[in-house]
Amino acid sequence: MIHLNNFTKRYGKHQAPAVQDINLEIKPGEIFGFLGPNGAGKSTTIKSIVGLLKPSGGRITVNGYDIEKEPVKAKNHIGYVPDEAILMDKIRGIEYLNFIADVFSVDHSLRKKRTESLSEHFKLVNALRNPINTYSHGMRQKLVLIAALLHNPENWILDEPIVGLDPESAFILKKMMRNHADKGKTVFFSTHVMEIVDKICDRVGIISNGQLIFIGTVDELRQNKGDRSVEEVFLEVTGSEAENNNFSYLDAD
Repeated sequence: MIHLNNFTKRYGKHQAPAVQDINLEIKPGEIFGFLGPNGAGKSTTIKSIVGLLKPSGGRITVNGYDIEKEPVKAKNHIGYVPDEAILMDKIRGIEYLNFIADVFSVDHSLRKKRTESLSEHFKLVNALRNPINTYSHGMRQKLVLIAALLHNPENWILDEPIVGLDPESAFILKKMMRNHADKGKTVFFSTHVMEIVDKICDRVGIISNGQLIFIGTVDELRQNKGDRSVEEVFLEVTGSEAENNNFSYLDAD
């Protein structure tokens, strides 16, 4: 459903690529976790998939539509949650959701049904009549999630979706992600929470310094690494200094 072919992104003509020569296929029916240290290229890749950034090289397709050549058709198949919820603060939550529903041509009866269902799931019903500038960080995140799912997209593309959610909402979102994939659709999300990766991902990809260094299942990631946590294996694979150092509060004066 999502294909990246030799995808490369530079932010300046003479700068080194932020992401280089990525080849990746996200299959129907799977939850794909996209991992990497800060600055590794996760958000750059995600923003390019959804059409916010223009690739410097290669090709990205969503459900067969080239994101550059047929952006509107491609985006109709995407529900995107950014790493930072940027919203129109002076309007009410329900007005924002209606605006998004209009963009995706969701008819009024269907949008009403989905808005009620999703806002009940995320316990945002009572806040939808309030201006967005009164929302907490977690409430804004919930609103963005609801907006991304209103048109029932086949591909969920979520950049750190758990950040800011309370435990109950995070649990609900994980269940929704699993149900979505089980219907033969796709979930592509980035995260730093290794526990989530271990519990719900069908496959993972690890990016480091702009290059994809691993694609496979969590079990394959652990292979030949002994009885270790996903977090420990991740740190080793990405060459993190934390994996090679011992830290002790006993060393402090």
